[in-house]
Amino acid sequence: MPDRTDSPKKLYIETVGCQMNVLDSELVVGSLRSEGYVLTDDISQADTILYNTCSVRQHAEDKIYSALGRIRKLKEVKPHVSIGVLGCMAQKDQNQILRRAPHVDVVIGPGQLMRVSELLAKAKAEKAPQMAVSLPRSGGSRDEVTASFAEYDPMREPAMRPSSFQAFVRIMMGCDKFCTYCIVPSVRGPEQSRPPEVILAEARQLADQGVKEITLLGQTVNSYKYRQPDGRTTRLSDLLMGLHEIEGLRRIKFITNFPNDMTDDLLQAIRDLPRISRYLHVPAQSGCDEMLKRMKRLYTVALYDDMMARIRETVPDAAVTSDFIVGFCGETEESFQRSIALIERSRFKNSFIFKYSPRQGTKADLLYNDDVPEEVKKRRNNDMLSVQNAICLEDNREFLGKTVEVLVEGPSKSAARKGNGSGEVTQLTGRTTCDRIVVFDGHERLQGEFIPVTVEDASAVTLFGRVVTVDSTAPLA
Repeated sequence: MPDRTDSPKKLYIETVGCQMNVLDSELVVGSLRSEGYVLTDDISQADTILYNTCSVRQHAEDKIYSALGRIRKLKEVKPHVSIGVLGCMAQKDQNQILRRAPHVDVVIGPGQLMRVSELLAKAKAEKAPQMAVSLPRSGGSRDEVTASFAEYDPMREPAMRPSSFQAFVRIMMGCDKFCTYCIVPSVRGPEQSRPPEVILAEARQLADQGVKEITLLGQTVNSYKYRQPDGRTTRLSDLLMGLHEIEGLRRIKFITNFPNDMTDDLLQAIRDLPRISRYLHVPAQSGCDEMLKRMKRLYTVALYDDMMARIRETVPDAAVTSDFIVGFCGETEESFQRSIALIERSRFKNSFIFKYSPRQGTKADLLYNDDVPEEVKKRRNNDMLSVQNAICLEDNREFLGKTVEVLVEGPSKSAARKGNGSGEVTQLTGRTTCDRIVVFDGHERLQGEFIPVTVEDASAVTLFGRVVTVDSTAPLA
């Protein structure tokens, strides 16, 4: 076999799941590139193939196992190729991955990602698979378990971002809510907030790299609290005030929020700081108290309604989105209709709707029967989506004739499929401060710019408009 040590190592990485996984992949790539790896989007040319995985839903896991099955033949033809499974599925399934896919070289949980390079080298040197996972929640004291989910936020890698002017920033890790349907507390570990000075330094670095919009990430991001050695506590509202002062940052978003922690000081910070996006994602999951109790969501429908009233009063122009699970264990038609009623009175900008599927290792899988038939789940999913879409269309049509400020993200999906060349007038897409998608015609050189767009048409998911000329004096909505 030819000596490959003088040629750059080619890295292919595929990411499944949430924004946290997208950020993790960026950080892994940044670390590996510093050691001589180069990215490739051609898996057949790669020397190292990594899958960064998700365990929230079965479909995400099935996708990875299918990919591992397909890649077995490549490994047989090119045995020098290293294959790694990273992230939540690695933490959850551990040895099961090696049993189902013995050609995998490394299995590394989200709390051990700083060891990717080390374990890839060790697997090659010892010709044996390597594993690094964190302690289970019952595997030691809270401090011991937390320490096994080490913070991993090294150098940032612009090439792995969705765009050069947008970036994710992790402000906390893990989760302590223990919703009965959710695997995240097991695979991401205990809740821990990063020091504010570290977050601010990272945000300044990103701004220096040309980033204009950052999105703060946390499993329950508004639960952020960092206690300084002198006893002072930094809340999310305090962190937002510090970030707001960083020169170059034009827009700051944060996801995902927990209803119990939507405090008045946070809402007042959103109201008073113009660079903070008027967008809040606050999953409800159900509009029925009995279901919320079974899910162990720690709040009631009345508390959620009160939170929505405070949002509308303090930040009336904020757009709120939500998550709902249909067909959770024991959900009756009456329970489902209460969720519909919550959507109708909350008038969410949109809702992400999921059919419940049991996840091994969760309390719901142990305590409850998955007793709602699949056809009922599908019907409820479609019914809820229909109600939400009608609200979306009504609310989007209120923007007709208004001018909104849009951060141009790039060609729309349809324009990208047509392959328009750089610099041409094409269909572009971007988002408003309240996270509404806007599509309009413009030069690709507008990408990364904040521009005014007048809305001329609307669908349930998209606003359609035209770029306002420089001499226009139309006020921004």
